[in-house]
Amino acid sequence: MRLIARSYITFICTVGLTLLLTQVLAWNSQDIARFACYLVVAVLCSGLKIKLPAIMGTMSVNFLFTLLGIVDMTLPETMIIGCIGTIVQCAWRPKSGFKPIQASFSISNTAISIYVCYTLYNWPILQQLNGGTPILLLITALVFFLVNTGGVALVISLTEGTRLRSTWHNCYFWTFPFYLLGASIAWIVSVLGRQMHWQAATLLLPVVFFIYRSYHVYLGRLEDERKHVEEMAGLHLRTIEALALAIDAKDHTTHEHLRRVRTYALEIGKEMKLSDCELEALRAAALLHDIGKLAVPEHIISKPGKLNAEEFEKMKIHPTVGAEILERVQFPYPVVPIVRAHHEKWDGSGYPAGLRGEEIPLGARILAAVDCLDALASARQYRRALPLDEAMALVESMSGKSFDPAVVKILKRRYLELEQLAKSVNVPQNKLSTEMKVERGESPEAGFESASVSVTPGGKRPDFLSSIAAARQEVQLLFELTRDLGSSLSLDETLSVVATRLKRMVPYDAIAVYVRKGDVLLPEYVTGENFRLFSSLEIPMGDGLSGWVAENRKAILNGNPSVESGYLDDPTKFSTLRSGLSVPLEGIDGPIGALTLYRAAKDAFSRDHLRILLAVSSKISFSVENALKFRQAESSAVTDYLTGLANARSLFLRLDSEVSRCERNRETLAVLVCDLDGFKQINDKFGHLEGNRVLRAVAQALRESCREYDYVARMGGDEFVLLLPGSDRESIQGRVQQLSRIAANAARLSGVETLSMSVGQAFYPEDGTHAEQLLAEADRRMYKAKHLSKTRSSVLSAVDLPLAV
Repeated sequence: MRLIARSYITFICTVGLTLLLTQVLAWNSQDIARFACYLVVAVLCSGLKIKLPAIMGTMSVNFLFTLLGIVDMTLPETMIIGCIGTIVQCAWRPKSGFKPIQASFSISNTAISIYVCYTLYNWPILQQLNGGTPILLLITALVFFLVNTGGVALVISLTEGTRLRSTWHNCYFWTFPFYLLGASIAWIVSVLGRQMHWQAATLLLPVVFFIYRSYHVYLGRLEDERKHVEEMAGLHLRTIEALALAIDAKDHTTHEHLRRVRTYALEIGKEMKLSDCELEALRAAALLHDIGKLAVPEHIISKPGKLNAEEFEKMKIHPTVGAEILERVQFPYPVVPIVRAHHEKWDGSGYPAGLRGEEIPLGARILAAVDCLDALASARQYRRALPLDEAMALVESMSGKSFDPAVVKILKRRYLELEQLAKSVNVPQNKLSTEMKVERGESPEAGFESASVSVTPGGKRPDFLSSIAAARQEVQLLFELTRDLGSSLSLDETLSVVATRLKRMVPYDAIAVYVRKGDVLLPEYVTGENFRLFSSLEIPMGDGLSGWVAENRKAILNGNPSVESGYLDDPTKFSTLRSGLSVPLEGIDGPIGALTLYRAAKDAFSRDHLRILLAVSSKISFSVENALKFRQAESSAVTDYLTGLANARSLFLRLDSEVSRCERNRETLAVLVCDLDGFKQINDKFGHLEGNRVLRAVAQALRESCREYDYVARMGGDEFVLLLPGSDRESIQGRVQQLSRIAANAARLSGVETLSMSVGQAFYPEDGTHAEQLLAEADRRMYKAKHLSKTRSSVLSAVDLPLAV
């Protein structure tokens, strides 16, 4: 035990035992029966203790009676109840055996806590301000929590050399609500004792047991979780060591090197007050800092002489490659910056980023000095090992140039001690079985290479070179297809790329890409034979060749194209296609369609073709799904979600375009703003769902009444706008009457007879030369027409009213 820890324990024991002895000698009791009852219950409750996770301490509910004594009893009575309870807690089934020094410290710490809290609670000023209220007891419980747990956390910190704040936070902070709850119960017991009889407080014993049981179960689960975390941390560390072993398999000089570097680095990191997270990062980086050498050719790593400029350039990539590899691991602590910077130098002359001074992470500075020392003291292919003292002198000579002077200072002071520590670490040998000979297995399945090349009966050599070329071409084509798939979000362009690239790998006579919409597959892209037939298909999920593939998420090789739903329903139609190769296209949330190739020959597709198609199907699916989402986003930006008509944003863009076109061609343009009269009554009487149905019916009728080059949009609510190129005032009157009939027909859908349509008209160029002018004028006239309609309706209603007599 460190001297400062021993001194602290001695001080606490002296002060605490002195206070206890003083109060025992000054014994007095106001109610001996109540004191005896509370003492017996406190002793029993001391046995209801909970083992604290991660440390050798325990916690019991006897502090509840300490708070109760502070409120209702004298200081000597409270001191005796609290300290005797602590003795029982330490002696009854101890977690790691009874230790007198620990018991003495616990009793003394409890005595000090009780004295401080009793003095605080009975302080005259606080009694005048909050006497008789639970607030003062809550404050006292908070102080008791801080003094009691703080004292224990401090001795743990001094003994184990850990940070006081982290020790207290990890071991005791979570018990804070427990103390507040105890204060609440103590106040209730005190109130019951004053109003009824103190014996009534014993009715709260089941509550005390419930609290104990709840925390016991909670801490049991917490302990299980802690063990699980420790197991995961151990697994994590073993995984790191396995990765380090992969480096060892490439460079056999690194096994001992990694072990020694880890020991040196961790000890220096502790002395430089690195946090626990930073130490874990340094531990991992010490093992994995050379993992990037997997990307360096072995002949460079194992070269027995100095590297030339080109070889050194290749070697310099290993910190960056190592960092990129470890970024994928997503360590919970900063390993990657250390690995990336472990070849940076204090004066900025290192690589890869040329960092200098404290720009370099501290872990990387430690690792750089330790790595260099051990490398100099170890044998390499290009030089012999230096004696440890000479190696340390050489590292010291580079202090302030290559290495952090603070790190070198610690390393120089402790390198002999750290060397002994590194040698004493028992690390299992992880030598891989690379030199063993396996007796079983006479030959590979492909056979051994023959000394002479056999000749076929026809006198031709086997075309193995063309097979190799085909394999290389396949890889190249797959690479090009994968690269091109990510270059566009246009669905048509994406599928065109697929069709073009695939044909070079899998010949076909026709290709169709079907995309799922609800419960049917619709042809999104078709090219080749029977283009019109395939383009007109609407295949239910599960039906036909492609429908079955999409439904069951299984590929079909050399299926019959004639079974495609709707493909040859007409007996007059005939197809020469005899083979189909279809694979499902699967998105994140399920099947999104099918990709089907067709050929005229029977059984024209091979398993190699299926293999290629399956290899690219996931990439095609991903690109198609992204393109569909992009198309949907584009559509929703300009389309009204309820009616499917163009929205207001699209309307303004189209109107600007139409005005520009009419100006160039000197043509006329009619703008009609239409508003449904009486639509509010439909919503009020039948609800908004019925109102939405009427709006969709009106929108459909408006769309059907328009010419191919007319444009209809929904402005919002029950207001629609029509753009009619080439229309003038004379030709538009028939259209207005047609719009009124549309409203009347829609009214009959809901059984409402009063639905009509007010129409406002504006014409280019008479009423305006800009989009805003035309819309404003048409809107003004629409409201004028609506007002006249309401006035006419009011007059007619007045005429029909019976006269009063």
